[in-house]
Amino acid sequence: MSPPLRQECIDALAAVQGDMRLALDLLTQVLEAEHAALGQGDIEALDHAGARKQALMQQLEQLDAERRLLLQPQPQLQATPDRTWSAIEQSLRHCQQLNQRNGGIVSQRLHWVRQALAVLRGTDDNNGLYDRSGELHASPRSRPLAAA
Repeated sequence: MSPPLRQECIDALAAVQGDMRLALDLLTQVLEAEHAALGQGDIEALDHAGARKQALMQQLEQLDAERRLLLQPQPQLQATPDRTWSAIEQSLRHCQQLNQRNGGIVSQRLHWVRQALAVLRGTDDNNGLYDRSGELHASPRSRPLAAA
């Protein structure tokens, strides 16, 4: 590969990595906004954060595909330690942690909602009752106590 073409490829790679860093900074902000929306129970903000998060993830995937294409003709660039790429990887790990934190909150709330619905429906299978003989029965919680 000629030196001017090589330099052009290096410059393009630097631009793509710069775009990735910007997208990751935005993703971090969106994940923090999502966390705040979860804490406040703001469904509209949560929907907006989810849509924005999805768009940023698609953008990051496209940028990574571009990065891989730029590295194909020059495998030596991929083998060279790069502080920019290390920072990108660190940002990706941080975003993953934030997303897992938010996912944990959603999962816990979903569990609570399912428990509440099960109690309201009288089908709480996790908390069966024992009868006089000691047998476990997963029966509805609401049972008639007396006949009218």
